[in-house]
Amino acid sequence: MTQNTHSAPSTTSAAPIADSYSLSDLVCFAHLHWDFVWQRPQHLLSRFAQKGRVFYIEEAFIHPDQVEPHLEIKDRQNGLKVVVAHLPTGLDEASSNQIQQNLLKQYFADNAIKQYIFWYYTPMALDKSRDFTPALTVYDCMDELANFKFAPPRLRQLEQELFERANLVFTGGQSLYEAKSKQHTDAHAFPSSIDKDHFGLARTEMLDPQDQASIPHPRIGFYGVVDERLDIELLGQLGAAHPEWQFVIIGPIVKIDQNTLPRTANIHYLGSKDYKELPTYIHGWDVATLLFADNESTKFISPTKTPEYLAGGKPVVSTPIRDVVRPYGELNLVQIAANAEDFAKAIEIALKQKDDADWQRRTDEYLGTISWDLTWEAMVNLMQQKLAAKNTGSNGAS
Repeated sequence: MTQNTHSAPSTTSAAPIADSYSLSDLVCFAHLHWDFVWQRPQHLLSRFAQKGRVFYIEEAFIHPDQVEPHLEIKDRQNGLKVVVAHLPTGLDEASSNQIQQNLLKQYFADNAIKQYIFWYYTPMALDKSRDFTPALTVYDCMDELANFKFAPPRLRQLEQELFERANLVFTGGQSLYEAKSKQHTDAHAFPSSIDKDHFGLARTEMLDPQDQASIPHPRIGFYGVVDERLDIELLGQLGAAHPEWQFVIIGPIVKIDQNTLPRTANIHYLGSKDYKELPTYIHGWDVATLLFADNESTKFISPTKTPEYLAGGKPVVSTPIRDVVRPYGELNLVQIAANAEDFAKAIEIALKQKDDADWQRRTDEYLGTISWDLTWEAMVNLMQQKLAAKNTGSNGAS
C-alpha cells in the first residue's frame, strides 16, 4: 500500500491558491486513522482544509462495555475535524450502520453541513452514508483494498456500488488506474507525490537520532508499515548473507506475527516515527529500500516513499513493484531487483550511486515535476469542472 510510517506533522506546507476556488464542505470517509500515519489522505485533505471545512469520518470505535452512542470530534491540521462514532459492543452490522448514519445526520444538521462533497477512501463506508445527497461524490482509490489481509468479504460488491455513485475516480497509481478505468468512465491517475522541502532536509547536516546513532555503516534503510506487504524472507536472506550491512526498519508492525520477522544481529526494528523525524533517519542511511513482496497486496501499490527517499538524496533499491519500475526503474533512477542475490548486487551499485552527480541531477529533474500541491490543484480543477457541468444541467455522474 501507499503507506508511510509516520504520524502527522505539526505544520503542512502551504498549498497554492487555485483560481476561483469554490468547493463545498468536504466529508471524507476513511479506513485509516488520521493520527496513525501521515500519507496520501493527510497530504490532500490538509490542503483542502486550508480552503474550507473538512470532516474526516473514521471507522467507529467499539467499546467493550455498554456506552451511549455518540460522536467524538477532534481538531486537527488547518481546522480539519476528525469525527469518530463511539458504539457499544454487541451491535449487528445493520444496527451499527444505522446508528452511525443517524449520528452523522444530526451532526450535519447541528453544523449546517448542507452543500457537501463526499470523498471516499473505503467503499465499506457506503453502508453508513447511502442516504445522504452529496453535491459530488469522489472515490480516491489509493489501494486495491480487496487484496489486503483481512479485507471484508463485501468490499468488492460495495466498490461496484461506489463506482456507480461516483462522479470522479482518482487512483493512487498508474497500475491501479489501468484497472479502475475499466470500471468508471471518468477515472484519473494521481500517483504518489511528495513534499520535497520536507524530505530535502535529509540532505542537510542533521544529528543522528539516538536510537540510530550507534548502528554502524553501511546502513540500508526502510520505512513503512510492516505488514504482509514486506518481504520478510528477502530481508532475512539479505541480513544473513551480508553481516557487514546494517538494516534499519522503521514502522509499526501490524497484521503479522512479530515472531515471524528475521532477527539477525544486523537487522534493527526501530518502531514508528513521527513524520517530522523521518528526514533525520534518512540522513543517516547509505541506501534506502522498498522491500516489498510479490503478492496480491502489492500488485497495485504506488509507494509514496519512492520519491521521498530520492528527495532525501538517497539511492534506492526496490523489488519489481510495477509503479516503481514505471517510471523510476525505466528512468534509471532506482535499482530494481527481484531476488536476494540481485538485490545485494543492486545495493552494491547504490552504495556508490550517492556520489554520482549525473544520477542526482536526473533525479532532481524528475522530482521537480511532481508535488502534493500540484496533485491537489489538478484534483480541485476536475472537481470544479464536474460541479459546473452538473449545475448547468449536464450529466455529472458516470
